[in-house]
Amino acid sequence: MPDSPIETLKIVAGKEDKGQRLDKVLASHAPQLSRARFQALIAGGHVALSGRPFDDSSYKVKEGETFCITIPPAVEAAPKPQKIKLDIVYEDKDLLVINKAPDMVVHPAAGNHEGTLVNALLAYCGDQLSGIGGVKRPGIVHRLDKETSGLMVVAKNDAAHKGLSEQLASRTLKRVYQAIVWGDVSPSSGRVETQIGRSKTNRKKMAVLGSGGKTAVTDYKKLESFGLTASLVECRLQTGRTHQIRVHMAHLQHWLVGDPVYGRSSAQKFLRLNKADPALSAALMDFPRQALHAAALEFIHPISETRISLKSELPEDMQGLLRVLRKYKQRTVK
Repeated sequence: MPDSPIETLKIVAGKEDKGQRLDKVLASHAPQLSRARFQALIAGGHVALSGRPFDDSSYKVKEGETFCITIPPAVEAAPKPQKIKLDIVYEDKDLLVINKAPDMVVHPAAGNHEGTLVNALLAYCGDQLSGIGGVKRPGIVHRLDKETSGLMVVAKNDAAHKGLSEQLASRTLKRVYQAIVWGDVSPSSGRVETQIGRSKTNRKKMAVLGSGGKTAVTDYKKLESFGLTASLVECRLQTGRTHQIRVHMAHLQHWLVGDPVYGRSSAQKFLRLNKADPALSAALMDFPRQALHAAALEFIHPISETRISLKSELPEDMQGLLRVLRKYKQRTVK
């Protein structure tokens, strides 16, 4: 890929900047770049005061000082681009929204260096990526677990990434999920508000903690009930903790169907107690992943400031399981 052009900025400190940290002042004058990005530029010698490189982010600015910033071309990302089919539901020059398939890993990591969403986006976006934090990479604003399907928004440049990340932090980026869970959820709607952190007994799992951890808030609503066996629920995330929906539904003792970490052993006990039909039990127990789908996404476009609202139908595997549940529900009613 050809290098993107070197960009230069000239910022003159005003009266309101007097006594403020340099990185804060630069970020306030050039909001398309994050404060962390400016800290990296300062440390890298790309900010000059009166023609001399300046490397102190905490420097207290004086009124009238002029800073020249040279933004170097974005370097190539370490993961290699790979042509992998993507289901793109929205795209413009600043961002795109994809409908992630189940079983697709988002980031390259140990055991998954290739075939990830990042590999696919690097190939698809190419030179559209102007650099997130100085690297030609897609800006992943929020993540989905490997087995979770559905909508994800991805930034193509620093300005879009910053704006979307701020919306995520302020809870104005709305995310709605649908899940198939064990049991008849009662009450049919409510809010789960807990502290979530690493499990004290299994560091690979997250758990609801009595103290410590981070505040996690999920609003849920039952959309459809299948007797005592299962329910289709909608979950609205008010925060974005790791495994939040999976942990919160387990906390309510309505574990996600197919969840290999939080729900499988409890599910077997649940099926025995409710004497579910053997064929129905098999369909539920054989479901190959956690039955969780990111069904709706709403945010304000960080550049155009228009509202974007998108929806995604349940994938075929979850729809198939619902068809089985509805069939046995009808038999029970008759």
